[in-house]
Amino acid sequence: MAGYTLRETRIDCLDGLRGLASLWVMVGHALLLTGWRLPVLSEPDLGVDLFIMLSGFLMVFHYELRAAKEPWELTSTWASFWIRRFLRIAPLYYLLLAVAFALGPWLFESRMIIDGFLDKAPQSPARYLDNGLTNGLMHLSFLFGLSPDYAYRTPLPDWSIGLEMQFYAAFPFVMLLLKRCGWLRGALVTAAIAVAIVSTAGLLGVHFPMPAFLPLKMHVFLCGMLLALGLDAEKSKAFLYGGAALALVLLPIGGDMTTIKMLMRVTLVGVFFALLHHRLAGGALGERLRAVSSSLGNRFFHWLGELSFGAYLWHLIFLQPIAAYFIGTFGETISPAARFAAVTLILVPLVYAAACATFLAIERPGQKLAKRLINRRRPQPVRA
Repeated sequence: MAGYTLRETRIDCLDGLRGLASLWVMVGHALLLTGWRLPVLSEPDLGVDLFIMLSGFLMVFHYELRAAKEPWELTSTWASFWIRRFLRIAPLYYLLLAVAFALGPWLFESRMIIDGFLDKAPQSPARYLDNGLTNGLMHLSFLFGLSPDYAYRTPLPDWSIGLEMQFYAAFPFVMLLLKRCGWLRGALVTAAIAVAIVSTAGLLGVHFPMPAFLPLKMHVFLCGMLLALGLDAEKSKAFLYGGAALALVLLPIGGDMTTIKMLMRVTLVGVFFALLHHRLAGGALGERLRAVSSSLGNRFFHWLGELSFGAYLWHLIFLQPIAAYFIGTFGETISPAARFAAVTLILVPLVYAAACATFLAIERPGQKLAKRLINRRRPQPVRA
């Protein structure tokens, strides 16, 4: 048997992986905006890919976990799923969207200082300065990820938020397809449909500045979904699902497909698989993997995971002015490594303090509201 089953309600390593993915994105952006480079850490897009994979995994994990109480044959279950996901994402996102619009001119000025100093192509002014009604409505409705013109048009790293909401909208239909065709065949059919859509869009001259359109990242969501489906599978099938996940992550869409990036993505899938299925390794290796997986679920990593969404949304709001200050004040008089260290030393506590405050004030109440709304919609038992 694998390391966990779908009947278990908690998987140790998930908290740590969520928290580390968010921290990876933050550190990666800090490296890019201070002009220093470190292997792997300077690739924040891979941290986002890990987030996407975890999202696919968690949706299937909870899908199976709630199957008896919330049968997916009922459209009411779909409504509960969408309520739960909307209220998990929207409250904090709407708050940070308002902050980003209000601070847009200051953040744009900061970014211009950074890009000029590092000799980078300047950011589009519209990304920071467009507070118009259309841009606001596109983001409030989460439709911005469907449009190349609006998918990357705020100071937030929210292209992936629109992507997530598209995935949530499509998830019940994808699961119907997977159940009808068989898990593995259905995943391959879904991936093929995504590739066909991306290819057609390319032929029509439609290009997204970031992979905010679901077909561009559907294969990465599917990787996580297959890893979740392998939890209850026998050894050979678990490896088959893991192999299919490795193959899917190599599809040449939705990101930088250099050899090193492809190897890194394969490594992410392999590490995730190993942590989930540590018992398959056996012996000393299996024990070490079990210990790592368990440690990723300790109290520290639990809170790092809980704050991951807030840290992801907050970090660029703090990072750009801080990096611009050190560049403007010290210029070339300090090394890129020293600049990165100074910026990160200030950035990390500020981001996590803000993320903790908004988790307690915004995110947790949003989750509680979702539970109340879902419980109200459920038929109540008749008392004798």
